[in-house]
Amino acid sequence: MGLMTGTIASTYQTSAVLIAMLITAIVAIIVTIFCFQTKVDFTSCPGLFCVLGIVVMVTGIVTAIVLSFKYVPWLHMLYAAIGAIAFTLFLAYDTQLVLGNRKNTLSPEEYIYGALTIYTDIIYIFTFMLQIV
Repeated sequence: MGLMTGTIASTYQTSAVLIAMLITAIVAIIVTIFCFQTKVDFTSCPGLFCVLGIVVMVTGIVTAIVLSFKYVPWLHMLYAAIGAIAFTLFLAYDTQLVLGNRKNTLSPEEYIYGALTIYTDIIYIFTFMLQIV
């Protein structure tokens, strides 16, 4: 955590970090409230999330290859936007897995795994938002 904080502090401006943090907090709160209130079951379609993960991975590989030759700002922003949207959907999926009462749920013994997946989703949303800001 200290390494990540030091890297972010030395790479980005303080205002950008605060804006990204605020946006991430708002997104996480809205997604959690949505998961409590909705009848839509994200856990019933894990194949869709697998494909979404592959899309993010392929977009990242293409972006890394293109950006290694020449910096293209719109491609970097496109990758960050796709990543932020994808991990927001992953956050909704993982939140519903933890909450239960859906097609797929985590057992009470898997609370550590559930907490770590939600934490990872929020960290990825934050890093993608930081790239956008």
